[in-house]
Amino acid sequence: MVVAEPQELPMPPVTSNRRTALMAGLAVIAIPTAALAQGAKRITVYKTPWCGCCGGWVDHMRRAGWTAQVVELEDLAPIRARHGIPDRLSSCHTGVVGRYAIEGHVPASDVERLLREAPAARALTAPGMPAGSPGMESAGREPYVTLLILADGSTRTFGRHNGA
Repeated sequence: MVVAEPQELPMPPVTSNRRTALMAGLAVIAIPTAALAQGAKRITVYKTPWCGCCGGWVDHMRRAGWTAQVVELEDLAPIRARHGIPDRLSSCHTGVVGRYAIEGHVPASDVERLLREAPAARALTAPGMPAGSPGMESAGREPYVTLLILADGSTRTFGRHNGA
């Protein structure tokens, strides 16, 4: 039995069509990071129709350069459940940006830091409705923290505000 020697097949030339396809594929991989680096900051905010302070938080995010799509729902519990936010850490609205949920009156600077650092977490929350947080400025001013909700459901302090 005669075994043929393996032959080296010539590589097809890299054409402009193949180069374009390769670059497009690489661009898709880099879009989330590049978009944030270039300032394409988009968030979807789920809120109830009757909450005024949620509108104040959306205004805060927009002033910080975010494009916010607002979705009004009667019940936010399914959104919170989908993102693993327990009732004890909930607030009056839920934002979603990338793989993270943003629960309540979290400052835009904390959201931007979250995206920059990209921790293994599911959400960032400012539980309750802390006075002096974005959207709650007229309620006075109290120290509060933002909490990172980790993948296993535990929390750790992420940001300290108003002297907390």
